[in-house]
Amino acid sequence: MTAPAVREAEPEQGPAALLTDPTGRPIDPGELAVGTAALDPARLPAVQALADRGGRSLVRDGCSLYSWGVAARLALPSGLTPGAAAEAEALLAALPASRVGPGAPLALGSLPFDPAEAGSLVVPEVAVLARGGDEPLAVAVGAAGALEALLGGFPFVGPPPPALPLERPPDRFELVAVHTHDEFEELVGRALAAIEAGTVEKVVVAREVSVSANRDFQQAHLLERLRALYPACAVFGLDGFVGASPELLVRRRGLAVLSQPLAGTIPRSGDPDEDARLAAGMLRSPKERHEHALVVGAIAEGLAATGAAVDPPGDPHLLTLRNVSHLATTLHARLPEPAVGRPPGALSLVAAIHPTPAIGGVPTAAALEFLARHERLERGRYAGPVGYLDAGGDGEFWLGIRSAMLAGPTARLVAGVGIVAGSDPHAELVETQLKLQALLAAAVRP
Repeated sequence: MTAPAVREAEPEQGPAALLTDPTGRPIDPGELAVGTAALDPARLPAVQALADRGGRSLVRDGCSLYSWGVAARLALPSGLTPGAAAEAEALLAALPASRVGPGAPLALGSLPFDPAEAGSLVVPEVAVLARGGDEPLAVAVGAAGALEALLGGFPFVGPPPPALPLERPPDRFELVAVHTHDEFEELVGRALAAIEAGTVEKVVVAREVSVSANRDFQQAHLLERLRALYPACAVFGLDGFVGASPELLVRRRGLAVLSQPLAGTIPRSGDPDEDARLAAGMLRSPKERHEHALVVGAIAEGLAATGAAVDPPGDPHLLTLRNVSHLATTLHARLPEPAVGRPPGALSLVAAIHPTPAIGGVPTAAALEFLARHERLERGRYAGPVGYLDAGGDGEFWLGIRSAMLAGPTARLVAGVGIVAGSDPHAELVETQLKLQALLAAAVRP
């Protein structure tokens, strides 16, 4: 793993965020035009099929976002810092978007786990947002003369073209654990030694499985399967990064802010009585409650640092998925109405709390230093923020976990576990196997 840089608060050199054309040339927001069109909800299935096969999708209960094409990129050349997030939000706000309705998505994508690593969000040529109760809205971004063509073709008006055939999904697979079980348990042991020495209080370590297939993986096949298997998750397909995340990092609508951190995991057995017994044990477990409280406390502190008034968190509750259950806490906060300017947008809120102890550790700097020395894994976009941001600063980001990075016939799957005092190396290995099943169940279909 490349060492995640832990940066001090110091002046940033050069632009922290840039708006560029698809070739990487910096552009001014005034070079783009923005147009919108209301969308007949009956056309959403066709929109979804088009985005699944050749675009980008982010679907969770009550919200669907689809896009394709690249009008521009919102680049963060020095990574995600508070300054970069604020500059990025200002660039989006400067788009000539006076005709764009509330909530119009203007930048979306996935950012690296390492906040110091360069990343970017896509400003798509066309995006469609359908959000509970609101009229679906199509947004086009590009040259002024191109907007009519972008919004005037299928799937917004006119008959659909013949369905594009999907290639057959792969049916032969080879799974390889990048590190052996013994090597992973040794990594957990080193984390426990660091905890005992007082270097860290918690650290999240990850392991990777590589899947090679006889044909290319098809994003549309995986998305269809993931939506069926994990309806309670945010299912995403973003430029080769596919997953079903159960963990909301942050959502901003107006001045209201919501986060739902997870920490603490148990398997589900399929037997209701046994599952109830396991769940009750996790809710009572001092180890699991301590690990969970570290995450909740860090997120609440980070949100408060942005000026948000954070409601006292309630007791954790159970979030139940297909094969595991997690401890979850719902955090509510409210941003102050600024006398001048804008309140922090969704990306600024992400910059204030990422990486959380759910994916990094406590203290953050020491945990990231431990990972750089011992994990031997390129996380890339795994466990990074996944979501969208609009010109008004509203948006939402999820953690890019339970995910796979696709490259033709190869898929990289990564799963992480939080290590605290009292963790058992073999039990943590088993937990990674449970989490890896989320993508294996969708990708490996002989």
